[in-house]
Amino acid sequence: MNIKVPSVGESITSGILGAWKVSDGGYAKSGETILEIETDKVTSEVYAEASGAVKHLAKEGEEVQVGQVIGEIDTSAKAPAAAAKKETAPAEEKKEAPPEPVAEPAPAPTPAPAATPLAAAPALVSALSPAVRRLVEEHHLNPAQIPASGKGGRILKSDVLAFIENGNGASTPPASSPSTPSTPLSAPAATPAITGDRVTVTTMSPLRKKIAARLVSAQHQAAMLTTFNEVDLTVVMALRKKYQDAFVKKHEVKLGFMSLFTKAVIYALKQVPGINARIDGDRLITNHYYDIGVAMSTPRGLMVPVVRDCDQLTLDGIEKEIIAYGQKAKAGKIQLTDMEGGVFTITNGGIFGSMLSTPILNPPQSAILGMHTIQERPVAINGQVVIRPMMYLALTYDHRIVDGKEAVTFLVRVKEWLENPGVELLGL
Repeated sequence: MNIKVPSVGESITSGILGAWKVSDGGYAKSGETILEIETDKVTSEVYAEASGAVKHLAKEGEEVQVGQVIGEIDTSAKAPAAAAKKETAPAEEKKEAPPEPVAEPAPAPTPAPAATPLAAAPALVSALSPAVRRLVEEHHLNPAQIPASGKGGRILKSDVLAFIENGNGASTPPASSPSTPSTPLSAPAATPAITGDRVTVTTMSPLRKKIAARLVSAQHQAAMLTTFNEVDLTVVMALRKKYQDAFVKKHEVKLGFMSLFTKAVIYALKQVPGINARIDGDRLITNHYYDIGVAMSTPRGLMVPVVRDCDQLTLDGIEKEIIAYGQKAKAGKIQLTDMEGGVFTITNGGIFGSMLSTPILNPPQSAILGMHTIQERPVAINGQVVIRPMMYLALTYDHRIVDGKEAVTFLVRVKEWLENPGVELLGL
């Protein structure tokens, strides 16, 4: 039985094989987690569809395509009895290893022999897991010098990270590599994790590399342009203050700004349908549904889960969906299916104090709305200067399919809804 990279929707075509949870040749039970796939949006677990012996066809850290066969399960293999625990030990050790260097590394064993290039220690290398082997090779380390805390003297990923963190930089590179003078920090050859007391150099994680590549790709593949406006939130804030207690009592959830902005966006998308579209090759696809992505900051980075059919949800329904996603993101349970199919994205840099920004598109969507911090500012209304709670809005859009007039009109419609939510109720 083949193990394939699962389909993750129209906007994600590849990922990074983050970690094998079952060793090569190890036995997995049906439903057991056997590997993790990392994308720029989320880390997803892949489960065994049947019990059997697992064979690795792709390495950890390797970029894999959706639908690619990355392993096999030999369903004819019998589950080992006494050896079952031993077979899965490497995967269990990986689970226990924290992603960051441990605070208290294991005590150093008896002093090891003099440093030896990695290529000269085949016996040690063959005992390393793929993740550990990759770190050792990247940093030109000698496995014999790394204190091991795993079972049977096995070197864990955390051991390598702790070894690097403690200032044990790269050992002598392979014999075939001639000695070269030190290079600037920006040069690719800078591999040590720590260089003196003034700088820290680390290798980018596969997930961060993927995020970086996706952001650059978004800028290269779309003609991005940003337009701005500002909105007076007096009415919205008064509405929340007046009805918050009754809203919480009835719906058991607070009325937040995000649900109100989501409704304003849907109103504007209906008024300017050209923004609810995307490019597919030489085709222009206009969407007639309103699945809105909500950007969330998580410990693993920015994620954009999608709230489905927002036009059919009430304000409390949208709030509950957002809260549920927030809890899943915090627990690391966001799935790839939660991220696919959005037609428009809302991001709120205001929660971090951002006054103004130019958000980057979330391909293949044609636009993204940036919210910002609310500030009391003097504004002129009917010839009088008054203090109002104001927010800058930013709309980044793909100028290939959205004209400036459409973008400006869209922001004006968002502003209209927020400054007078009754316009939609009256059908205006």
